[in-house]
Amino acid sequence: MTTTATFTGSPFLSLHLLETLVAVLPVRDENGAPKSIVYGGAERHMITSQARRRAERVHARDRANAGVGALAGRSTGIRTREWALITARELASEHGWDKDEAVRTARAVIEATGLKFGDPAKKTVANLTKVLLFAPADAGSRIAAHIADRSEELRTWTVEYSAAQASSAKPKKGTRKAAADTDAESAETPEASAAAKDMPALPPGTRAAILTALAPRDAIDIALYGRFLAEIADSPNVDGAVQSSHAFTVHEAEQVDDFYAAADDAKLDRKKHALDFLDAADDAGAGMTGYQSLISGTFYRHAVLDRVKLRKNLRAAGMSKEEAEEASVAAEAEFVNSFVDAFPEAKKNSTASTGSLPALVLAFEGDRPYNYAGAFQQPIDEKGEDGPAGPAAVKRLLEHHAFVSERRPDIKAGRVLTYDRQIDHLLGELKALGANPVTKIKELTA
Repeated sequence: MTTTATFTGSPFLSLHLLETLVAVLPVRDENGAPKSIVYGGAERHMITSQARRRAERVHARDRANAGVGALAGRSTGIRTREWALITARELASEHGWDKDEAVRTARAVIEATGLKFGDPAKKTVANLTKVLLFAPADAGSRIAAHIADRSEELRTWTVEYSAAQASSAKPKKGTRKAAADTDAESAETPEASAAAKDMPALPPGTRAAILTALAPRDAIDIALYGRFLAEIADSPNVDGAVQSSHAFTVHEAEQVDDFYAAADDAKLDRKKHALDFLDAADDAGAGMTGYQSLISGTFYRHAVLDRVKLRKNLRAAGMSKEEAEEASVAAEAEFVNSFVDAFPEAKKNSTASTGSLPALVLAFEGDRPYNYAGAFQQPIDEKGEDGPAGPAAVKRLLEHHAFVSERRPDIKAGRVLTYDRQIDHLLGELKALGANPVTKIKELTA
């Protein structure tokens, strides 16, 4: 908090949202079942923060790339294992390289920089990095441009590197364990690992060029959501400016296992035209049957934007103070938009889940983050005196906010947005709870 002197506003923007979802499955576990937690002695449905964050990040990126929203035209990132393939495509399409040679060279250069790749014997993973790398979207084209500029030197180096790699992949008998131990000890830095395997070092300047291309630079979503890359110690990691909580139902969870039967069009056509006698045995029954789990409920979710951290991240990426300030304001506006509008896309076609709109969004500033999950430790009893969860949760959330605001002088007056007519009417009755209704997402930010 010592750096807030350069930022005069409230350091944190807290966002709280209530949304009612019906017969959906936005996220599931390894068995295909809905995720859940136990809170307040009751099981609740859960939508993980990871699913939410990716939906928000991709939503903002797609809008920016389409020239829509506050981040229109600004740089964004891509999280993928395919940087060698992306670079190779750029080499082939923009610089006229042979496709196979482009893949070999791109993989070798990126690997020698410090990133580990999959087993060369397995075609499906041979040219994929072992970890996902979140980097600016233009990283592949930048790497390709450097390789093309130094094509003669890097082509020769790649041949030497590939030969040395093939040689080192054949350990002598009785030395496998020793070689493994040596590799483990020498894997602390890319240079030490290459030296231990007698691998040729990258030509001068190439490693720096690759690291610069993969660095966060001015990618706004990396500054917002952060990234961690352990494999390359001298490639900067970013502590994200956005904190996200898991969403959970404000009431006890109830899961439905929906039995479905999928029809076989060809069978039904034969029956429709009285041709099923041709192969009656095959025409019996549905084409396929099974079960899918679906959940319904009113969810509470929360996120907070650290405005100071966002500005720090953008300054660290090379922006001037004025550029970082302008980009931060735009990033905040788009972050709020994504928090409200984005939704995980699992089963989006069969459940129309992405069309959901929140019942309530509450936004306010403060000197620290405020998570109001505690307001729902006692689950709402829809069958009792609480009534439907949506209105009951709105009333409880706003009452909780008013209670906390009286005791925390740093909290500024809240702003609320609803897309529910019943809730809008309720807000008129709850004006005394210190939340000012707004009608547009952009009005949620100060």
